[in-house]
Amino acid sequence: MNTLSVSNKKWVLKKFNNNEVKFFKDNFLLDDITSKLLSIRKIKKEEIKCFLNPLIKHYLPNPENLNDMKKSSIRTIKAIETNEKIGIFGDYDVDGASATALLGNFFSSLGLSCEIYIPDRKQEGYGPTIGAFKKLINKGVKLIFTVDCGTMSFDAIEYAYSNKIDVIVLDHHQSEVNLPKAHSIINPNRLDENSDLKNLCAAGVTFMFLISLNKFLKSDKWFEKNKINEPNLLNYLDLVALGTICDVVPLTGLNRAIVKQGLKILRSKKNLGLKALTEICDINTHLSVYHIGYMIGPRINAGGRVGKSSHGANLLMDNNAKNVYEIAIELDHSNKERQHLEKEVLDLVLSELGDSVLDPVIIINRKNLHEGVIGIVASRIKDKFNKPVIIISLDDKIGKASARSVVGFDIGSVIISAVQEKILIKGGGHKMAGGFSIKIENIKKLKNYIFKKFNKIYKDLNKGKALFLDSIIAPTAINLEFYNKINVLAPFGSGNPEPKFVIENVKTVNSKIIKDKHIKSVLIGQEGSAIKTIAFNCVENEIGAYLLKKSNKLFNIAGKLSLNEWRGQSNVEFIIDDISVNKTIEKTVPSSIG
Repeated sequence: MNTLSVSNKKWVLKKFNNNEVKFFKDNFLLDDITSKLLSIRKIKKEEIKCFLNPLIKHYLPNPENLNDMKKSSIRTIKAIETNEKIGIFGDYDVDGASATALLGNFFSSLGLSCEIYIPDRKQEGYGPTIGAFKKLINKGVKLIFTVDCGTMSFDAIEYAYSNKIDVIVLDHHQSEVNLPKAHSIINPNRLDENSDLKNLCAAGVTFMFLISLNKFLKSDKWFEKNKINEPNLLNYLDLVALGTICDVVPLTGLNRAIVKQGLKILRSKKNLGLKALTEICDINTHLSVYHIGYMIGPRINAGGRVGKSSHGANLLMDNNAKNVYEIAIELDHSNKERQHLEKEVLDLVLSELGDSVLDPVIIINRKNLHEGVIGIVASRIKDKFNKPVIIISLDDKIGKASARSVVGFDIGSVIISAVQEKILIKGGGHKMAGGFSIKIENIKKLKNYIFKKFNKIYKDLNKGKALFLDSIIAPTAINLEFYNKINVLAPFGSGNPEPKFVIENVKTVNSKIIKDKHIKSVLIGQEGSAIKTIAFNCVENEIGAYLLKKSNKLFNIAGKLSLNEWRGQSNVEFIIDDISVNKTIEKTVPSSIG
């Protein structure tokens, strides 16, 4: 594939091993396309059975493999047995809300009440503060959990320590060598951590803690003594899957099993909050990773971005149907407001990018940008230019920023090192995303620091964006049978991407604009097969322009399959990610499928 597409991407066909494909077909009774996709994903022969049928028991390690796990469980049992009041300080995003609800719902099943605290994004920012801990302590809290935060919260945890309040941190964000004075810190991304659980989100870490705690309670015969039914932890996998999907951690190993099994619990609609959002979103089919990531998740997130930050956690914890539905309605309204604000800020930032698009990392600073949406806007711009993006909202003498990165540039580590260099006031994050606060006079210094870090890794910034594709298929492959073969590899997500295909030499029969931004088309192949397609958010870009113009020229499409289920009918569509106008494509793999 040696020519660029209409969106200036180079199409690259992934390689597979013919010997592996033959082995998979002969030994696991798999078809050709499934075997090729497994080879492309480099799934080892001995892992095939577990990959195709990922069960929690296949991947679940001993929770005590994580530092401080046993110590945390023992301290929590002491709090339970002495009836100490427990506080839970959670982050305001989906992962934080899921982890908060996991803890809260588990403690509730034991007959315990907890004090929940979710900070206001604009007023308090990310993570624990002295003021927040002071409020919890004033309410009689004797043990504080921080979930999806806390690893870098030195001041707040020092305050709790000085007031003889123990803090247990359940987090997954990157750490420094030094750690706060917490009673215990369970974090697979601690620098002194040797477990292989670094890809867990906060909800996953919290689930591991509950397994450990439950084991200790059972060994103490706590449930028998208190005549309380032992909770079935597998029923909590809906919340763990929710956090795992929405925090975009790799869906490999344990995470893959969590999501595979968690989707089954989600579909049973045991959680009233998730059930209410499913109805509001008008999801009439089996819940999928797509529904959770692009419909349910953004609404839960919306409370922390533009609404009431505690709504997400409360939605997932409340057992009163009336309350839950009211919260779900408010979150839906907040999500609509978020979408409006996001468009405003995106249009504004795009109009002011100027020469910054030529920089190795796009760094934008502007007064009074809405902090609840700058992370999403940074992600949109990152996708558009294939570069890390940092957006800083300035307020008086301080800037608050959200960052999004590309594969290979660990933005979380860079932010932490900038904090250590005293360039930033505070900050942290993951490999792909982060946030920080900065004094305005340090912004230029930060730019130079970030550029220097980036250029050490990326020597050539002028290579075109690559679109990696799994196989060339025929138009006749767009059917339910072929879709079901592909779906054996689900759930798809980070670490296990949805297969992407090329269909060659098609032309447009008709196209129409949907909801002012998407384009539905019917295409036809040379042999006469019709293909129903949709291209999302493309009305104002090159893909949309090509689909809408009247032309009899043949072109190639790249994208993935999608299943539409409506009133008992199942139809497969092709989601177009890109278009190439060249008629011949260099074959780097064997002939097409379908």
